[in-house]
This record gives sequence, structure tokens and C-alpha cells, in this order.
Amino acid sequence: MIPAGSLLLSFLGFLALFGCGLDPALALRISDQVLDPSARQHLPPTQPLRSAVFALGSFWRSEAAFGCVPGVVRTSVGYAGGSKPNPEYRNLGDHAECVKVEYDPKIIQFKQLLDVFWASHDSRQVFGQGPDVGRQYRSIIFTNGTIEARLASFSKEREQAKSRHTIVTTEIQPLGIFYPAEPEHQKFELKRNKFLLQLMGNMPDEELISSSLAAKLNGYVAELCPPNIQKKIGVKVDEILKNGWPVLKGF
Repeated sequence: MIPAGSLLLSFLGFLALFGCGLDPALALRISDQVLDPSARQHLPPTQPLRSAVFALGSFWRSEAAFGCVPGVVRTSVGYAGGSKPNPEYRNLGDHAECVKVEYDPKIIQFKQLLDVFWASHDSRQVFGQGPDVGRQYRSIIFTNGTIEARLASFSKEREQAKSRHTIVTTEIQPLGIFYPAEPEHQKFELKRNKFLLQLMGNMPDEELISSSLAAKLNGYVAELCPPNIQKKIGVKVDEILKNGWPVLKGF
């Protein structure tokens, strides 16, 4: 049996691997009793984040596509782009399913998020992605201000230049109201993995939305992380599965 202390270090290493710190709101629930009290004094100060909203098909997969991107801190899904007040999943009117990406501008820029956007869906498919067909699955880049609008337009022109045989259907429009989707749609891919949810302490939905680690694991479960990150997470998960985790065994 591996000593509990070694497992704890492994577990904390799992956190550190993704830069989640020790804040329960950002990562896993670990009792203050098992932490060095001085550790919290050395946590990095909170950095101001920026947000971007994209529509690129089903928001279940869209959220997972951005979760592992370095510099992305949080993700959530919702509705935007339409005129209907307070849309719901079964009654969203003219809105599109969207993902909201909160990111650290010191690590990643809007321009790089656009690269992820184009790489993560078929922008030439009209009102849909794969088997998902309908206006709610249309491709949209939502912008905040003139600079983002110019970057979006330039990136669309570059994408169109790759082939003139079909038209890039992506819309570019200023962001109006982003309506958060119902709790059951948040971190949808992660919720299909009960072991990882247990490992995170079975967080309530509101904590999953704000968890940086949950965003990354959501991408991992969907196998949409960059290969190097996908491999790192897989190695850590396999290690925890192999050695066991006393918190899970003891309750």
C-alpha cells in the first residue's frame, strides 16, 4: 500500500500540473488540515481575466475544445446571438449554442483563441456540425470592440483563402447578452466520467463551472486536449487509479 502522504503529494502534483493552485473554487476540495498553513500565503495573486464567446456547433463539444488550451482559466456554455429573452435548451429561439472562455491575456490572446475556434469545427457547413443540424449550431465569432472585430474578420479571410470552392459561413457579430445554459449542460463530457467527478469531491454544478481543473478534465475526457497535455493528464489519472486514493476508499 502506498503511504497516504505520498498519495497526497501525487494528488497535489495533479493540481500543480495544471496550475490550479490550492483554491477549492479553482480545483479540488482538499481540507485545510492536510495543507501546510503557510502554503496559502504563497499563492499567486489573482490576475484580471478576459472573456470570449464562440458558437461552433454543439456546446458540449465546444466547451471541451477550449478547456485544455494553455491560458484558458474557465469555460462555461450558454446561448447568444439571438433576440429571445431568457432562452432555454428546449426553447432557445434564434440563439446559438455557445461557449464562454475566460482566459489570462498574459498567456494567450484572442487571436490564438481564434485559431482554436477554426481548428475545432467545420466553418463551411451551413447551420450545423456533423449530425447536428439547425440554426442553434451555426458558426459565430462574438466580439468585444473594434480590435476583436478586426482580428475576427482577418482570421475569416485567411480561413476562406484556404479554399474558394466553398464559402466560410461563420458570422461575426458584437456580443450582446450571454445567457448561461442550464446546469446539466455545463462540463457535460466530464460528468460522464464518474471517477473523475469523485476525485474532485463531487462538486456542485456552480463550483464545476468556476473550476479551472474541471475545464481541463472536461477536455481530457472528450480527448480534445493538445497531445502533450492529453498524455500528461492520462499518466496522472493512471497513477492515481493504480495506487488508489484514500479519500475515496475511506468514505
